[in-house]
Amino acid sequence: MKFSEADLEQIEKKGLTPKKVKQQIKIFKNGLPFTHLIAAATIGKGITKLTAEEEAAYIKVFEDKKNTSELLKFVPASGAATRMFKFLFQFQQDYDPETESLNSYINNTDAKDLSLFFLGLKKFPFYDEVMAKLLETYPDYNKKSRDEKAWLFVKAMLDEDMLDYGNYPKGLLPFHEYKNKVISTAFEEHLFETALYSSDNCKAKLHFTISEKYKDKFKSEFERIQQKVETKTGVKFEISFSYQKESTDTIAVTPKNKLFREEDGSLLFRPSGHGALIENLNDLEADVIFMKNIDNVVVYKYKEEVAKYKKVLAGILMELQEQAFAYLRKLDEDNLEEKDLKEIAKFLSKKMDVKISPEFKKYKSKYQIEYLQEKLNRPIRICGMVKNEGEPGGGPFWVKNEDGVISLQIVESAQINMKDKAQKSILTKSTHFNPVDIVCSVKDYKGEKFNLTKYVDPSAAFITEKTKNGRNLKALELPGLWNGSMANWNTVFVEVPLITFNPVKTVNDLLKAPHQVLNGH
Repeated sequence: MKFSEADLEQIEKKGLTPKKVKQQIKIFKNGLPFTHLIAAATIGKGITKLTAEEEAAYIKVFEDKKNTSELLKFVPASGAATRMFKFLFQFQQDYDPETESLNSYINNTDAKDLSLFFLGLKKFPFYDEVMAKLLETYPDYNKKSRDEKAWLFVKAMLDEDMLDYGNYPKGLLPFHEYKNKVISTAFEEHLFETALYSSDNCKAKLHFTISEKYKDKFKSEFERIQQKVETKTGVKFEISFSYQKESTDTIAVTPKNKLFREEDGSLLFRPSGHGALIENLNDLEADVIFMKNIDNVVVYKYKEEVAKYKKVLAGILMELQEQAFAYLRKLDEDNLEEKDLKEIAKFLSKKMDVKISPEFKKYKSKYQIEYLQEKLNRPIRICGMVKNEGEPGGGPFWVKNEDGVISLQIVESAQINMKDKAQKSILTKSTHFNPVDIVCSVKDYKGEKFNLTKYVDPSAAFITEKTKNGRNLKALELPGLWNGSMANWNTVFVEVPLITFNPVKTVNDLLKAPHQVLNGH
């Protein structure tokens, strides 16, 4: 496949190389292997369930060490809110209040989500803002029929020349309403939550990955709320932002794996999904990094409970890391006895859920030391897992890679061969799923940063089908941030309660208890 001069210039401008683009095209042609599941990770078999005493002990570990560790919270926040309002966009497009009643439309289309939306209308935190916009735009709004009012309410929310919520970053939408009509965004809620755990000496650092076009909006929102949040929490906030790098974009191809060209003849590159953010994470310096999605927040009265489990996960990380570092220093001394090597192997197996090779016992001690060093000296992640109650999301599984190595992984359903009955059967035995509640360590025992891009499993990418201007295309998504991008990290799964997982995937999620307020801040 030959590139024109214009193609090569475009590729170089992206920060890519022709070799890398050809590798991506090869993936489209050859396809990607499905993940090979061995078993679902369950309590006692890959997922740890803690007692109240153990939780308290890990919180103490965290509290004792946090002031000597640099803490950071990493929040993927680049998404627009379009999918939150999907059913409302459909309603706005399909419904005509002059020819059909609202009740008839809801019954004929079985629109349960729309029915719930209008039933809970006054409970939404944006209700007053939308009403103000409606009365300003339509002074006779209150004289209109119920059907017209419903359609106009949605129009005021979504129209580009009105409030344009669908094209807003999700993190800056009204999420919660407190007493005296005080509105809080998800961005603001992250600050309040972070003050409860990710602060050392009354300073909290947060890093948000955002779309560059929203940077001014995020910065002005921080300026608006900074004094209020810092006064209420007694914590100073250090906020930073980064954007998905253009060099992580991937080439698009036609359904026949030919280069997809725009009308002007240029190549089409597309953002490659949240897996690209491993590059952003790789640029950050911290001892302990808390990771959580922008839309997974709660109103203030639930925050202490959420913060408690962040401290628990961080305490586990700190304790495991301290022991791992001690063993790595010991391995460097090169004067270990057989019992020492057995002790380290047992730690990896029992505490870090690392499957030790059956061949390990046959190795000479020199190779046992190298093996243990290689297994121990990796980034560590402690992942909260919640019981699966029908929510979509990746699940925890024991997986075998192409080299025959078995490890714990977070796997999305798209990575599983649903036509294989044995694989599908393992999927049905899954008891938990991943709420993206992760605490991780990205430095080695010498205090040097790991190069996180070396721990990615490139075969865990996705090929998806999309359209552009009515034309079908195939797109490549990089291995997900907490899936293939962290495939070769040391991974520990811990059960956490459902209260820690409250994402807002659809606007109606804002009606759930963790997003509704009875008392103010």
